Amino acid sequence: MLHIKNLEIIIENNNDNLKPVDKVSIKINKGEILGLVGESGSGKSLTALSILKLNNPPIKVSSGQIEYKNENILNYADTEMKNIRGKEISMIFQNPRESLNPVFRISDQLINIYQTHMKGSKKEAFDKSIEMLKLVNIPDPENRIMSYPHELSGGMCQRVMIAMALLCEPTLLIADEPTTALDVTVQAEVVDLILSLVKSRGMSCLFITHDLGLVYQICDKVAVMYQGKIVENGTIKEVFNNPKDRY
Repeated sequence: MLHIKNLEIIIENNNDNLKPVDKVSIKINKGEILGLVGESGSGKSLTALSILKLNNPPIKVSSGQIEYKNENILNYADTEMKNIRGKEISMIFQNPRESLNPVFRISDQLINIYQTHMKGSKKEAFDKSIEMLKLVNIPDPENRIMSYPHELSGGMCQRVMIAMALLCEPTLLIADEPTTALDVTVQAEVVDLILSLVKSRGMSCLFITHDLGLVYQICDKVAVMYQGKIVENGTIKEVFNNPKDRY
């Protein structure tokens, strides 16, 4: 499904390039949940953004491969990536309020995604959006869909983000610390929701977090990042029962 090989990311500057991601290699098979875990600044999010080619200058991939369905998507043109983003590979970002456009209603944002990738009518897109809001347990979706992001709570915004990510039924979901901005009780609900949807739809998932307990609970495999490198990589039992690295 997804195989990252020796990925290196640099931050270009006038004097000396920084390398926040250094020879990272991870693999996610079909239907697997891989937990990418590490402290803040270890390179987790930069790695995830590179999968969708969303890193902007001065951040750039300097070497390595990101193979999706046996093709190196780093060689894809912008038009090819637009066909993949949101349709085949979707991402749930850390802060839902920053990821949703504040000047458009939820309906406009969902409909736009659906029509861009699925080419359906506006009514079909609206009906599918309502269906997805129900699936992520948003109450009274027929009215909530007409809200602006600032009119919803943080937990509701995150549920909208999940609905947007799954609207076109992707094969790979990237969840980048999706519970960071939420309180503890809502965190548990959101994690359970993501897990149930991933499992029921047979998707692969890259779940990024700094919470080892959460990784142990929901993931099939785990990769541990430290200072831009993968220092542990294996099944949950292998890594948790027999860690090889002191970190």
